[in-house]
Amino acid sequence: MLAKRIIPCLDVDKGRVVKGKRFKDIQDIAHPVELAKKYNEAGADELVFYDITASNEGRDIFLDVVENVAKEITIPFTVGGGIRTVDDIHRVLRAGADKVSVNSAAVKNPNLIKDAALKFGSQCIVLSIDAKQTSKKQWDVYINGGRKQANLDVIDWALQGESLGAGELVLNAIHTDGEKNGYDLDLVKTIAHSVNIPIIASGGAGKMQHFAAVLQASYADAALAASVFHYEEIPISELKNYLVEHGIHVRRDING
Repeated sequence: MLAKRIIPCLDVDKGRVVKGKRFKDIQDIAHPVELAKKYNEAGADELVFYDITASNEGRDIFLDVVENVAKEITIPFTVGGGIRTVDDIHRVLRAGADKVSVNSAAVKNPNLIKDAALKFGSQCIVLSIDAKQTSKKQWDVYINGGRKQANLDVIDWALQGESLGAGELVLNAIHTDGEKNGYDLDLVKTIAHSVNIPIIASGGAGKMQHFAAVLQASYADAALAASVFHYEEIPISELKNYLVEHGIHVRRDING
């Protein structure tokens, strides 16, 4: 059985890690390199870095920050935000990322997923989906950092992304983001039963129980969170011990 993964997320704006609620009320947290080093040492399985305003502002990602983070960690590193072309993906991978996350640009040009997967391999290409629930069993895709509705059904888009070559999906539920009331389990389970590629659940973690719920069999392969880790509300080593006690297989180092 594959180990479930715990993934801290660095939402970066103007070179600083920030955090908000439902993509609003943004607050400054720390410098990304400092947090990256902390999570690398704390036993995180992977790290995700999102430049959360690059797409909306129409600018390139801060490659110097990506390079500085990559130098300090040994765990897999996914980078997203402001990725519009295959050349952008190439630059981010050269800067030290192991995987590149595409979102808004892929919605506007789905062939970006296909072209990137053919050039770099599906294992490098993550499709990040910002989803908002609009009715029971209905979720719509949003782009530009959750600011704009894309007129796409999340299930349809997840299936299309997989068929185009995405190797992994990040499902970020906008309606639960930052609320700390738990992940959208209906969304995660629905997509998990629709696709055959790994799913990373995002948006809503507040307690260890929330991680256990979303990482159970037939749900997510990994759980992504930000504020509960940034504010040290849930230490990663304690979380992993809790998950093991509840029958969920995770990777622990000799200090875990």
